[in-house]
Amino acid sequence: MQIFSTFEYSSYIELAISDLEKKGIKKEDIFIVPLNNRTEDRRIFDSLHRADGVSLIDLGMALATAFSVIGASIGFKLSWGPIYWGIISAFSGFILGLGIKIFMFKVIRKNQRLLRGKHSEVILIVDCHVADAEAVEQTLWKNLALGVSKVRPDGL
Repeated sequence: MQIFSTFEYSSYIELAISDLEKKGIKKEDIFIVPLNNRTEDRRIFDSLHRADGVSLIDLGMALATAFSVIGASIGFKLSWGPIYWGIISAFSGFILGLGIKIFMFKVIRKNQRLLRGKHSEVILIVDCHVADAEAVEQTLWKNLALGVSKVRPDGL
């Protein structure tokens, strides 16, 4: 039987491996695969086929609405009238909101990701007998595994 588990890259992996070896699992039956970190920056703009659920235009639309109301109100006193000043104000508010969101994603969130030090996960694969599977699974959960899955040799 094979047991797959994922861990954050920390000392708990070493503790889990030493606990498994104490329970009689041989070193040859333990396989560790570290995942690589992302080397390229995330895309800001979504494509037609891929979206990450983050909107850049929500703040721009809100500011466009607010600025257009204010611009139209002030436009009654100005020479071009409320319609032109409402459109000009809406466009200005949208550009300001879009600029703020792009700045937040490119500068502020990138710095937060670097400060947090997000590390990739590690996959731990253990070959064991069916009788030892429950003890191995409990050992992995005890050592803060993010997820555990069992694969039986007969496919069940």
